[in-house]
Amino acid sequence: MTDVVWRPPPEVVERANATRLVRRAGVGDYRELVRRSAEDPGWFWPLAIEDMGLEFSAPWSQVYDESRGPEWTTWFTGGRLSIAHNCVHRWAERTPSASAAVGLREDGSRTALTFVELSRAVTRLAEALVRLGVREGDRVAIFLPMSPEVAIASNACAHVGAIQVPIFSGFAAPTVAQRLQASEAKVAITTTESSRRGKPVPMLAILEAARREAPSLEHVVVAPWDELVDDCPGELPALEVDSETPYLLTYTSGTTGVPKGIVHVQGGFLVSIAREVCYQADVSAGDVVHFATDMGWIMGPWTVVGAGALGATIVFAEGAPDWPADRLWRTVEQERVTSLGLSPTLVRALAPSGDPTADLSSLRTFVTTGEPWNPDPYRWLFDTVGGGRVPIINCSGGTEVGACFLSPVPSIPIKACSLGGPALGMAMDIAGDDGHSLVGTGEVGELVCRKPFPGMTRGFWRDPDRYLETYWQRFPGVWVHGDWASADEDGFWFLHGRSDDTLNIAGKRIGPAELESAAIAHPAVREAAAIGVPHDVKGEVAWIFCCLLPGAETTEAEVAETVAAELGRAFKPERVLFVEALPKTRSAKIVRRAVRATAVGTDPGDLSSVENPESLAAIAAVV
Repeated sequence: MTDVVWRPPPEVVERANATRLVRRAGVGDYRELVRRSAEDPGWFWPLAIEDMGLEFSAPWSQVYDESRGPEWTTWFTGGRLSIAHNCVHRWAERTPSASAAVGLREDGSRTALTFVELSRAVTRLAEALVRLGVREGDRVAIFLPMSPEVAIASNACAHVGAIQVPIFSGFAAPTVAQRLQASEAKVAITTTESSRRGKPVPMLAILEAARREAPSLEHVVVAPWDELVDDCPGELPALEVDSETPYLLTYTSGTTGVPKGIVHVQGGFLVSIAREVCYQADVSAGDVVHFATDMGWIMGPWTVVGAGALGATIVFAEGAPDWPADRLWRTVEQERVTSLGLSPTLVRALAPSGDPTADLSSLRTFVTTGEPWNPDPYRWLFDTVGGGRVPIINCSGGTEVGACFLSPVPSIPIKACSLGGPALGMAMDIAGDDGHSLVGTGEVGELVCRKPFPGMTRGFWRDPDRYLETYWQRFPGVWVHGDWASADEDGFWFLHGRSDDTLNIAGKRIGPAELESAAIAHPAVREAAAIGVPHDVKGEVAWIFCCLLPGAETTEAEVAETVAAELGRAFKPERVLFVEALPKTRSAKIVRRAVRATAVGTDPGDLSSVENPESLAAIAAVV
């Protein structure tokens, strides 16, 4: 698990955006740049903004202001800007005929917009929103499948200073209503129908049902909105707003059943996301970016803002990335994708279908996120899919972080399954129980950030106390993220799962990822979810729910022995249970808390993001 698999050839190092930034900074190498960026954010962030070419219409007077404490730090004080200008309109002036957005429907149809076409579409929809009464600070819900209309709607909101509220496109009406109610959305943007695995999804009907429970909602805009914008001239200038103007209100599922409303602002979100896409994903103008995601997951806005700010083409794909099984690889070939984003769980789901036969030679980076890797799927993606020439930029952050805490870049060596180390500008550490640093010891501890950062959420929507309790309560002035992490003697960082998912077996802490990786090492096991279950004598024991490869057979004892052989007898699971499927979000993340709650009979909390809830009934049946 600790082998260096990626050693960048000289030509990759030379063309990397991170190399350009190292030279601009006048430092010796990338690791020195990471160190200095964390020590001196007032020096680093203006340097990165200049290097990326991001544009503020009015300069800031102060890079950051901690006068209210690190929890409420603001950035680029007094600066004014427009995300719509940075991500669309300036590219319409510079490269008007370049491809901006491509839409791929499940039925095989394709649409495309140049930057000048996207700019006009954004401006006309922005004018229509103003006619509907939308003003700066109003909330506009976006309930759309991944399509060019996402980029139009998102940037139209930014154009007028409205706060967009992206809603996961697979939600049922009650959950949509909850988001509409909580955000007090004035307008919602949707489409009549989309498709998922060949089945129609009646999005307008779902929204209209939700609307009955959302009294704030005054208007519904339905794509295609040709009639609505028919007499809009496309002349309204983008509103240049204060850097701290709210831009995005996105909800994450909580264990209590009450989703958290995460607030991001125009300045911090633009700068932080663009930094990640520029240096971590190594994207530049003219590149082609596709992420298998949804606007209801932070990687949707990540794609729209990050790729847009750098003048890249965004490929949107309606429906499931693995329907049919080779769809993702065919998309790469057809659109000549250079940066492909996907989750480890999606890779595990694709691997049993066989090695890709499509031409993937356009790829330069894989961007992966969502959960820890297992060694075998990682090596399949790197060695077989990428041919050993495409680095896996495995990054970890979160909706609340507005980008990543940890990530490598293509210009440095990468160990299998690692996250490289701290991302640029992030003062990351691994804390022991008393708060002291464990970096370099190899010990597992809490992932923390010791300084504020531009992409940090500005709190939970109308719930500041919950925000403080969630991230700032354990160690004063330190963001505690809730992930277990370790850093080895070579400086490579690894994640071991959520700290609230951690098992305590025989007095030893272990993350579910280690148990799952050990189970997947058995040749019959396709994927697994490990949970801790209370035990009267032992305190806690491990249960592992396993999905087998098609046609494969094995026994509970065989898998349990494989785990014991990998990790030691102390970690042999009490039970191994076989199921057809594990509960997942549409972004292919396994919802382990739902597995555990179903197994032990407790409240699973908010399950609105689970795409296949029937899997929980199957889990209950085998328990």
